[in-house]
Amino acid sequence: MNKRTIRDLRPAEIKGKRALVRVDFNVPLDGARITDDTRIRAALPTLQLLIKGGARIVLLSHLGRPKAKPEAKYSLAPVATRLGELLGKPVKFFPETDTDGAVAATKALADGDVILLENTRFLAGEEKNDAALSKSFARLGDFYVNDAFGTAHRAHSSTAGVAAFLHPAVAGLLMEAELNWLGAALEKPKRPFVAILGGSKISGKIDVIEAMLPKVDGILVGGAMACTFFKAMGFETGTSLVEPDRIDMAEALIERAAFRLTLPHDATVAPSIEAAAKAHDVKRDAIPAKEAMLDIGADSAESYTRAILAAKTIVWNGPMGVFETPPFDKGTKAIANAMAEATAKGAVTIVGGGDSAAAVEQLGLASKMSHVSTGGGASLEFLEGKDLPGVTALDEKTDK
Repeated sequence: MNKRTIRDLRPAEIKGKRALVRVDFNVPLDGARITDDTRIRAALPTLQLLIKGGARIVLLSHLGRPKAKPEAKYSLAPVATRLGELLGKPVKFFPETDTDGAVAATKALADGDVILLENTRFLAGEEKNDAALSKSFARLGDFYVNDAFGTAHRAHSSTAGVAAFLHPAVAGLLMEAELNWLGAALEKPKRPFVAILGGSKISGKIDVIEAMLPKVDGILVGGAMACTFFKAMGFETGTSLVEPDRIDMAEALIERAAFRLTLPHDATVAPSIEAAAKAHDVKRDAIPAKEAMLDIGADSAESYTRAILAAKTIVWNGPMGVFETPPFDKGTKAIANAMAEATAKGAVTIVGGGDSAAAVEQLGLASKMSHVSTGGGASLEFLEGKDLPGVTALDEKTDK
């Protein structure tokens, strides 16, 4: 990675200075209760390093999708409480972000103090990457750290714009780890290199397939997106989710990819998700007209497992079926277990955020992967070869 990180800062650039840190604390809430604090825990190494260095830490994050104005249910106040518990020290919360009061609160911090400001998306200019708001954010710190990989693909004021007005502008430890793992997988993978792509829509993964085809030894396809490929092959897909406007594209991909693209050999089908008791496996060319594919079948799960165990680098993005509802979770479980086994055998295994990350967390297998990304959309765009605005805006490393 050719961007500066907090490791590149001298002690004098940290101690007593206000570190404006963009984190991704977009966590699920049930009222004021955080139901999954994975993203908060992911930021701890960066925060602990800054605390140890004597920085005065000012945190910015978004939460949910408020309509550019304050909404109580999207307040970050509960997050400050949980972060304090995880850090083992009080975390102050300030209910404003771009005001003179917020600036004063940051200037009142002592070395090692941590303050979390209110949701950046309560401000109209945030998602527009408004220059005036970016400048206003820059008043909150003496240097900028972006540790929010999950939002690095968004050109917002707090993720990209502020770095034009506040330097040094460096990557945090989480951002560095994400870029290093994904970068190494794409640039110098141990081979065989296999990508597993699932999810509901081929349109969401088409650019990834295009970008990955020349780099991988194989792509294993699962999820409802397989049905668009099946339709392109002339198979009955019943009531499965199919994207009619992508059928020609799927046909062209099958032709171009040849042996490198593997589609499920069979499917777990049922009349509906609610009729899970009627689930059964059929060959891919025998999907009943009144049923839908809701998972890859057992034969496919077995064959994909063999391919994963033979690989040395595996990148996975997207579940194999409706994994939230048994028995349509079997394919996703099989992939997760195979990846855990491959990791133990020395393979590099990367889970690309989103639903796949949620699945391995649920199965208790996250610690058995080489790396579980915190950013679904960001990791997808990285795999597509796109520049991430939140990364591009950071300072380049310079030769010493």
